Amino acid sequence: MTAADETIASLDHPVRPDADRLRHGAVIFAMLGEPTRLELLWLMTEGPQTVTALVDAVGASRTSVSQHLAKLRHAGVVDVVREGRTARYSLRGGHVERLVREGLNHADHVVSGEQPHG
Repeated sequence: MTAADETIASLDHPVRPDADRLRHGAVIFAMLGEPTRLELLWLMTEGPQTVTALVDAVGASRTSVSQHLAKLRHAGVVDVVREGRTARYSLRGGHVERLVREGLNHADHVVSGEQPHG
């Protein structure tokens, strides 16, 4: 199997999910179920973000953004890389990015009235 085949294969996991996978999937969806967290995740689809950049973008308090980021990190949805006193938050993998983008693409269809497509 080539690296390209492995990348394509990783997009779909056709095995029926067991209880642990269903529980973790529900945790991820719960993290997406809060508008500020969803906006933070959407901002991270553009690349790693500092807390300051996220605070400025969403207009929430630093404390609130930090609490949301801690929940996202604890749920395994985001990673943090520290560079001195600066922390950069990023999405944990392509599955999370696709989930965020697809959820918001679906919302765009609902809000705009545009017909769904395949």
